[in-house]
Amino acid sequence: MRMAVGADHAGYRYKEALAEQLREAGHDVLDLGTDGEEPVDFPDFAAAVARALVAGRAERGLLVCGSAVGVSIAANKFPGVRAGVCHDTYSAHQGVEHDDMNVLCLGERVIGIELARDVLATFMAARFDGAERHRRRLAKVEAIERETMHTEES
Repeated sequence: MRMAVGADHAGYRYKEALAEQLREAGHDVLDLGTDGEEPVDFPDFAAAVARALVAGRAERGLLVCGSAVGVSIAANKFPGVRAGVCHDTYSAHQGVEHDDMNVLCLGERVIGIELARDVLATFMAARFDGAERHRRRLAKVEAIERETMHTEES
């Protein structure tokens, strides 16, 4: 799977470790930065990952910041992006299976690296189950998105 990954300075170390985990599992990683621990602004990297998904350059994304909240908020401003904060394996698979989540957001200051590795592996293994009730709910989310979001073309 093609994965876009990004982080701010507070998530840089986990981004590096988790990108390597993805590569070792056979995934193609598009690393969109940051490239160090110097302070940077998280919206820049959340937007880069979201744009990669919207453009079809990646199938899913991984974003890491201190809490995961900021990158989630920023990524969810893009049409078609469904970014979720998950600090447990249940949310990581349920978010994909029921909600078709396509961006995993992790907080480096919230969970340990081994749990982050497990959450990422769970996210990567999960697939949208396509149950009628989940398709219906996703269609409602997409209708809200069309009603309220402006695309970059508008």
